[in-house]
Amino acid sequence: MLIIMFASVYLSPIIGIMVIGACSAFMTGEYLHAKNLLKSYPLSIPCMAFAFVLPLVIMTQYLHLILYAVMIIGFFVIIMSHKKLTYHDLSYSLFGTLLISFGMSSIAVMCNDKRTVIFYFILAFLLPWMADAGGFFIGAAFGTHKLCPNISPKKTIEGAIGGVIFCILSAVLMGLVFQYIIMPDVTINLWALALLGFIDAPLSILGDLSFSLIKRSLNIKDYGSIFPGHGGMLDRCDSIIFTAPAIILVGQFIPFITLG
Repeated sequence: MLIIMFASVYLSPIIGIMVIGACSAFMTGEYLHAKNLLKSYPLSIPCMAFAFVLPLVIMTQYLHLILYAVMIIGFFVIIMSHKKLTYHDLSYSLFGTLLISFGMSSIAVMCNDKRTVIFYFILAFLLPWMADAGGFFIGAAFGTHKLCPNISPKKTIEGAIGGVIFCILSAVLMGLVFQYIIMPDVTINLWALALLGFIDAPLSILGDLSFSLIKRSLNIKDYGSIFPGHGGMLDRCDSIIFTAPAIILVGQFIPFITLG
C-alpha cells in the first residue's frame, strides 16, 4: 500500500492524491461497516464519495461547497429513510467520515510539492508507527502502570513514555539522513523535527485510543481484515489520521525544510 501511494504521489501529484482519496474512502467504508451502515447505500455512498473527493478539493475554493453538500445530502437521506436510519446513524457516519478524510487529506496537502514529497510522505507514516513501536517494546519490557485499561488493556504509561522517546529520536535521525544523504542541498530543521516528534507521539496514542474506543462501543475487534493479523486499513492508519495534520500545523510556524 505504501509503495503504491508513494510511487503515485511522486510520479503524478494528481494520481497520488486520488490514491490517497481512495484509501480514505476505503477506511470510511470500514468505519461504516463496523456499525452495519455500509449497506445503507444512500448514506454510505455520499460519505465514501466525500472521503475520496476531499483530498482533491482541500486546497481549492470548493471545500465549503463540498462540506455543505454532504451535510444536506445526509439530512435528506435520514428524513427520507427515517424508519430505517436515525440521527445517531447520521452523526456516527458524518463525524467519522470528516475525521478520517480530513486526516488523510493532510497527506495530500503535504505532498503537493515534488521537491519535498519524499520527506513529508515518509515523515507522515514513520513517526506514528515508530511511536507505536516504541510503546510496544518499552511497554513489553518495563510496563507496569496501565494507561487506559478499559479501552486498551495492553497500553502502559511506561510504553507511552517509550513511544515519545522513540518518536523524537526517529524524527531527528530521519532529519540527519535527509540532510546528509538524501537531500544534501537543503537545510533540515532538526529542532522542529524533535518538537514534532514530541507532539506526534501523544497524538498517535490519542488516535489509537479514540478508534479503539469506537471499536469497544461496537463490540468488534478490528475494522477489517485486509492485513492478516493486523486488521483493516483503518486499524493501521488510525494514529496517522491524528498526527498528519500536526505536521502541517507545526510546519506553518517552524519550517522543517529550507530549500536552496
